[in-house]
Amino acid sequence: MPRRLFVAVIPPAPVVTRLDAFVEPRRQQVGNGAEPQLRWVAPDHWHLTLAFLGDVTDDGVANLVPNLDRVAATATPFSLDLGGAGCFPNPDAARVLWLGVGLGAPELGHLARRTRTAAARAGIAVEGGRYRPHLTLARSNRGFQARRWLGVLDSFGGFAWEVGGFVLLDSDLTRGGPRYRVVEEFSFGANLT
Repeated sequence: MPRRLFVAVIPPAPVVTRLDAFVEPRRQQVGNGAEPQLRWVAPDHWHLTLAFLGDVTDDGVANLVPNLDRVAATATPFSLDLGGAGCFPNPDAARVLWLGVGLGAPELGHLARRTRTAAARAGIAVEGGRYRPHLTLARSNRGFQARRWLGVLDSFGGFAWEVGGFVLLDSDLTRGGPRYRVVEEFSFGANLT
């Protein structure tokens, strides 16, 4: 049975803790009537997607993992920091609020291209258009005015870490929201088996 998979960089626990402390008061504002349709992403779901693969069979996974191993084996660690708020599709009808990437954006983009190529070589169609590195913080089913939120979230920054790998995640869609499970972890510079 096919699984919904994606490749992502996961922020380390100290970054998640600090970001969660920043976001928590904003979640409380939503709970007190500000943008009631806004749904905040749980901290354990925060990630920077490199490639969304959609439905992949077990055979596809078996072909993909060695390709991703090769990508990781030849990659070098790089520094990355979160900062700069944004939204999709636009501030007047936002459906997604996110933090962008400053330092490390070119390296993350290169890694995304390499993981997408690895998937294509495994016969897996990669979904999505132009790569825009971001960490999704909140979603809404209806568009809303996001300018105030962008100003608030823009004050967040300076959370840097060294990226030393990525993960292949399985996304199981449930009534309570998605559940993520790590299928495989890939460390930069690891020896191929």
